Amino acid sequence: MTRLGRVDGRYRRRLISIILGVIALLGLAAEQSVSATPHGEFSWPLQPRPAVERQFDKPAQDWLPGHRGVDLAGAPGQPVFAAGDGIVVFAGTVAGKPVVSIDHPGGLRTTYEPVRAEVSVGLRVARGTRIGNLEAGHEGCAAAACLHWGARREASGHSRREYIDPLGLLHPTPLRLKPVT
Repeated sequence: MTRLGRVDGRYRRRLISIILGVIALLGLAAEQSVSATPHGEFSWPLQPRPAVERQFDKPAQDWLPGHRGVDLAGAPGQPVFAAGDGIVVFAGTVAGKPVVSIDHPGGLRTTYEPVRAEVSVGLRVARGTRIGNLEAGHEGCAAAACLHWGARREASGHSRREYIDPLGLLHPTPLRLKPVT
């Protein structure tokens, strides 16, 4: 083998090694960015964006008083949409109120009431899928109808079930600061 052949061979191996390194780094960066983002994106379950009539008020203990969701102002018969991708795990009546519950990736469950369901248990829904119609009669609501939208993380091996503020699932428009002049 000539000296030129050895240089070409070393150059080719080094180039291949650099290319493989860059591909590995790009794959690692993509994997990190995917794992850093929340499972799925969430949006408002009523359109247009509703007024919040009553805020989330987490109870100190699960059995104590509190407000385990938010009440969103709406109108009777208004369409209600899945806030995120998931699977319908309940569509029926609880204590005389029509309820829909959706399980999302990562052990999250969202609940919507009073909603007359247009979906059935086991149906996979995407964010924005119409799941039913809002009914009037949510106690304590000043609007013609209010959607009680709740969210909780299901219990896992090291933690118990926890109610969370569903508004925290939404990603508000980022702030854009202007330069100081």
